[in-house]
Amino acid sequence: MPHDHDHDHDEGSELSPIALRVKALESLLVEKGYVDPQALDVLIETYETKIGPRNGARVIARAWSDPQYKAWLLKDATAAIASLGYTGRQGEHMVAVENTPDTHNLVVCTLCSCYPWSVLGLPPVWYKAPPYRSRAVIDPRGVLAEFGLTLPADTAISVWDSTAEIRYIVLPMRPEGTEGWSEDKLSGLVTRDSMIGTGLALSPGIAS
Repeated sequence: MPHDHDHDHDEGSELSPIALRVKALESLLVEKGYVDPQALDVLIETYETKIGPRNGARVIARAWSDPQYKAWLLKDATAAIASLGYTGRQGEHMVAVENTPDTHNLVVCTLCSCYPWSVLGLPPVWYKAPPYRSRAVIDPRGVLAEFGLTLPADTAISVWDSTAEIRYIVLPMRPEGTEGWSEDKLSGLVTRDSMIGTGLALSPGIAS
């Protein structure tokens, strides 16, 4: 079979160099007894299936579909999110902020990388990077433009600084043309970035 892809890897392996290093480190730690392989499997399975932005997407889809739930989410996000089973480490104290035609919300953690793991999973690399953390406060409109999001000049931008005590989730505006959609279908329009505020919810045409 032709070997037509252009990345380098060890003979017989499809893993990237970084993945190979991680695998070698894991093998060494297991061999020395520092890591329990079963505990590692549980941890990986948890982040693959139980924790991540799909949880947040379900929260947003519920809020779009149920006005009472939306009101609860905006009043007491911690309780509203916990009612769907999404709670735990880094998600104990949540605040939801709603995008409107007049106001767009952006979340950052200027001191480190506080992030709601229970609904968004682990933070992306750029969220932890100093340039994002500093510039999101100083020039939020410019930062959003670099993410490909150019807002109207008369749209106000509110920047929310997460802390160890409070984590934020953005409630993006529901896309037009989604009337009658189920929560499951709506959740497919919600991206991680739209819940941080560096993006918008997908339009039905893009999602399909």
